[in-house]
Amino acid sequence: MGTMISYQRPDGQTVQGYLAEPDNGSGAPGVVVIQEWWGLNDQIRGVADRLAAAGLRALVPDLYRGKSTVEAEEANHLMTGLDFGAAASQDIRGAVQHLKQGSPKVGVTGFCMGGALTVLSAVMVPELDATVVWYGMPPLEFVDATKIKAPMMAHWGTQDEFFGEAGVDALEAKLREAKVDYTGHRYLAHHAFANETAQGPGRIPATQYDAAWAQMAWDRTLRFFGRHLG
Repeated sequence: MGTMISYQRPDGQTVQGYLAEPDNGSGAPGVVVIQEWWGLNDQIRGVADRLAAAGLRALVPDLYRGKSTVEAEEANHLMTGLDFGAAASQDIRGAVQHLKQGSPKVGVTGFCMGGALTVLSAVMVPELDATVVWYGMPPLEFVDATKIKAPMMAHWGTQDEFFGEAGVDALEAKLREAKVDYTGHRYLAHHAFANETAQGPGRIPATQYDAAWAQMAWDRTLRFFGRHLG
């Protein structure tokens, strides 16, 4: 499966990340995968492995610098301590640039907190070629949609208690106004519906895995990346 690597941010700082390579190796398209607020855990490594199995090079930046958690309170604390602007413009941009050394095209995808960071990356990382957002967005005042040049797909849950439909409507209106190449999908599902660990002890009642919707969203995601990353 994957291995931990180091790469450079644009400012020269070093970041660790989990890299999963497909069997066809270098030359394959790349995808930077952004964690949920839990950190670089087994679940998000599994997402990278899944993308590698589909023929993509997948890199997960370690945004929390070695920390991860299963407790919601601690996850909130770690997320609150994260500089989102620096994460997008440095950690994630550096990861895209790193993959571009071996991949002609590179996308970004992220979940929950990582979904919000994927939207910010679409604004702040000129090198990326496509983004897929999973149920997360930053406050709208941070989204200069006129800077988004790459195609974007997003997956939203209509029963999401963290990112409700009114906010999604407002974001989509902003994207339309800026003529972003955007496709949004909504599912009769809760927050984190594609996270197979979103149930059981220590998790949040408002998150709920849904295997059927998750499969549909993954099929759409892989087709979208296939179309835009080659």
